[in-house]
Amino acid sequence: MSRLLFALMLLLAAPLAQAQRAWRVQESFEVGPAVYVRALTVEPARGALWVGTSAGVHEVALADGKLRQTFTRKEGLANEYVFAIGLDRQGNKWFGTNAGGASRYKDGQWKTFFPMHGLADYWIYAFAQQRNGDFWIGTWAGVNKVEARTGKFRTYVKELVNEWVYGIAVDARDRVWFGTEGGVTMFDGRRWTSWTHQDGLGAPNGDKLPISTNTGLGTRSRHDLTVGADGPGSYNPNYVFAMLAARDGGIWAGTWGGGASRWDGKGWSNLTAADGLAGNIVYSLAQDDEGALWFGTNQGVSRWDGKTWQSFGPKEGLLDRNVYALAVAPGGSVWAGTRRGVVRIAR
Repeated sequence: MSRLLFALMLLLAAPLAQAQRAWRVQESFEVGPAVYVRALTVEPARGALWVGTSAGVHEVALADGKLRQTFTRKEGLANEYVFAIGLDRQGNKWFGTNAGGASRYKDGQWKTFFPMHGLADYWIYAFAQQRNGDFWIGTWAGVNKVEARTGKFRTYVKELVNEWVYGIAVDARDRVWFGTEGGVTMFDGRRWTSWTHQDGLGAPNGDKLPISTNTGLGTRSRHDLTVGADGPGSYNPNYVFAMLAARDGGIWAGTWGGGASRWDGKGWSNLTAADGLAGNIVYSLAQDDEGALWFGTNQGVSRWDGKTWQSFGPKEGLLDRNVYALAVAPGGSVWAGTRRGVVRIAR
């Protein structure tokens, strides 16, 4: 074969190879037409994906997608509506529920925590752990720190910019970041610092959407994280659904209507639909093995590698356009949770 012919074959094969490497929805798993997937967490040691829904928790085997077990109140879960799943270094699974407190599970044993045990509130939305094992729990009445040494609960409320906490992330410097309904707060072990839209958090309201009044001052029945499910869009850039500490040191916040915001240590910058994001309400955040960022929005899920975008919606295989949860599995697959179920996105 001549060199010229060989080179021509390589050129023709290149687009095909790139197409084969394109991300796409590979599988979907339904949990029920009216069931919402609110939390996804990968447990590599068990090869498991934990799926928190509005009707209980499922453990799914990553290798073959088979259901291993389901937890409801019958099995020991405090409440079937699960908004957060956390794993601690002792192997405990923590399930944050809607009005049922926090349930902890390990090796068939359950323990549920209520305010009477030191928990700040019955509504639980986020978990994260620091290097020393201290475990943080985000609630609708501030945050708890569960001390690793003593197991005691300590509650922080006034230190936060807002008491309604939906996202927690721990960065490489062991600082803890909290996403709330009123902005972002960071705790460095000594000082608490907060930012709001006035400081650059959340993009301007370019589409002139109506301002949402769901700000933490109303009744609790209004705070169900379904702001983008139905009806026209709205705008509340201080309302932060999710936090992510990226590997390059950037801190990301998913906002309501203000897109995805990044703190670089000096100021905030924002990515919106005008930049390539699928939607401006960002419910969930993740970073894959290649360092690319994933954004779960009210209009699908987007992957951004710093240069190019790829987005997925119902036409590309999502079960619903609102993506409330994201998780990255070993090997690079990304799981996205919506109403009706989860999908696996991979090359």
